[in-house]
Amino acid sequence: MLSDKLSHIVFLFAHIPLFFFIFWKLTHSQDLEAFIKGFNIFMIVHLGLHILFLKHKNNEFKDWMSWTIIIGAGLCGLLDLIV
Repeated sequence: MLSDKLSHIVFLFAHIPLFFFIFWKLTHSQDLEAFIKGFNIFMIVHLGLHILFLKHKNNEFKDWMSWTIIIGAGLCGLLDLIV
């Protein structure tokens, strides 16, 4: 089991390839609209999963900073799909 501090660092650094992938797809995608639509849907589902597991005993994403990012991304995805 990893310590809380090490787990946090691993979690943060695990997102670097994800951000690189998103940036690469946004700049090199053959079908940019399909990627953006899929990403919007992913962000909405991601928010839904966080809400679904909100009361789980091991859920540690309860601070205001995490929820600001999670809800903000989900709302941006929803607004982008609507507009």
